[in-house]
Amino acid sequence: MATQSFTERMGTCISDITGWISSNRLQLNTAKTKAFWCASSPAAQYPDNIKPGKYVRDLEMYIDSDISMKTHVSQTVSSCSASLRHIRSICRSVSKPVLMSLVSAMVLARLDYGSVTLNGITTRLMNCLQMVLNAAASLVCNSHKYDRTSPLLRDLHWLCVPERVVMPLCSTAAARQHLNSCRDNYIGSSMTNRDDHCGQRRLRD
Repeated sequence: MATQSFTERMGTCISDITGWISSNRLQLNTAKTKAFWCASSPAAQYPDNIKPGKYVRDLEMYIDSDISMKTHVSQTVSSCSASLRHIRSICRSVSKPVLMSLVSAMVLARLDYGSVTLNGITTRLMNCLQMVLNAAASLVCNSHKYDRTSPLLRDLHWLCVPERVVMPLCSTAAARQHLNSCRDNYIGSSMTNRDDHCGQRRLRD
């Protein structure tokens, strides 16, 4: 009975999503649509006719069913490593500013994309991303294989991966604190909280 009830709820949910997409003149691509479970024991949660995936991809973010972010880190490391190989093949033909721009656009941007979702991942996964950043710094600085990368990162003014993950969170918190502290001046008077608009919209409804 529980399985049947779950199946009906799942079908209703999918129908609602399909209806919303159609009402916005979009089309649901069932071949690329995936579902996954965020549960400690997924095997006991779904019936035999529903096979959830181990991860889903949304806006180039890979989210695992256990929220470990292993797939996202693996995909990021693979993509950045491939980009570094391509850049290394032409690094002698371009100037250092051009090389820096290529690394920033193809590697650093990829590392920073969605970095706030990596807060709290394991040290092992964080080290995998740090190795990519170290390789990028070595490429830009044309250092030897066994040279220390900490001085290179400091010279390039690059934050380490754990700091790059925390930085957006700190910036958001600082911006919100600044907004609350300067509401009385001419800047604060033109800035409003998004939550205030949401509350007003609910009152109108």
